[in-house]
Amino acid sequence: MLDLGEIRKEIDATDKEIVRLFEQRMRLTGKVAEYKIGAGKPVFDREREISKLETLGTMASDAFNRKAVQELFQQIMSISRKRQYQLLAENGQTGGMPENGYIPVDELPSAGAAVVFQGVEGAYSFAAMKTFFGDEVNSFHVETWKDAMEAICQGKADYAVLPIENSTAGSVLDIYDLLVEYPNYIVGEQIIPVAHVLMGVPGSRIEELTEVYSHPQGLAQSKAYLEKHPQWKQKTVLNTAVAAQMVAESGDPKKAAIASRYAAEHFGLQILDQEFVSSNNETRFVIISGKPYFRKNARKISICIELPHETGSLYNILSHIIYNDLNMTKIESRPIPKRNWEYRFFVDFEGNLSDAAVKNALLGIASEAKKMRVYGNY
Repeated sequence: MLDLGEIRKEIDATDKEIVRLFEQRMRLTGKVAEYKIGAGKPVFDREREISKLETLGTMASDAFNRKAVQELFQQIMSISRKRQYQLLAENGQTGGMPENGYIPVDELPSAGAAVVFQGVEGAYSFAAMKTFFGDEVNSFHVETWKDAMEAICQGKADYAVLPIENSTAGSVLDIYDLLVEYPNYIVGEQIIPVAHVLMGVPGSRIEELTEVYSHPQGLAQSKAYLEKHPQWKQKTVLNTAVAAQMVAESGDPKKAAIASRYAAEHFGLQILDQEFVSSNNETRFVIISGKPYFRKNARKISICIELPHETGSLYNILSHIIYNDLNMTKIESRPIPKRNWEYRFFVDFEGNLSDAAVKNALLGIASEAKKMRVYGNY
């Protein structure tokens, strides 16, 4: 009969030897990094790694071990690259990095700034703007989120306030697409509690309503409540406050809007029901600028990456965040137009652009992704 204790002793001895050989390999990795630093060569050589993995696979005794050996050495090579990126950063070789050019500031310059938001007064974006900037700004509104981005690019506004995520309905995906389209930056964020109420013109009655207006997110966030009134036709508009404005201007007691209490007060509407208000419902807004500011105490970084369409590419990229002990807080994917089944990934993680760990992670990601862009540190 096999002696389990003896087998475990042999495993321990083998593991000890594996660790010794691994550390020997890492010392050699350091020498490779020294050579690349002197020669100005990139760390990542995709073709060599593919060739090396194929060669290592042929050394295995069977198909299972062949795949296992290749997976093992793929991880060893990944760790080796991370060490080389660290050595490059320690030697100041981070030229061309995407975060270069960002402007560190103690506070965002906002005195007398022009701030644009989508919708009308009474919208949640208006509330987010007021909460973030206070009253000492010159604000104006536009019809669409795209218009807000355009206002930044055309120099009509210094900042824009845009919703990017709701705790109940999820991400506002159109904002991610606009971030790709425009050369703007995220410089801040503001979380606003969403307290939807049902409102109509004075004298309206719930039992007589036939139509309800709101932004698609507002309708989605009120889904459970609306399912109790299947006879109501749901109409989507650009903004919850716009819905309130439309109902107020219509004067029709059969129409209602789902929006904020502030919108009801602003447009002189009567609150008909507030039972579906969710105390856990919040919307996260991002503050957009045409200039790459980041506050010195900023603790969140947003990036976008495009990856090779191959096995393990996302895992390998995210490992740079893990290896540098950074906490990823969000990942979102969006299809790349005209490239079927390929995706961009938007990733948020904790850190500051001045942190060594962040620099190491970004250097590794930028070197191995097909494309990477830092959207902001805030």
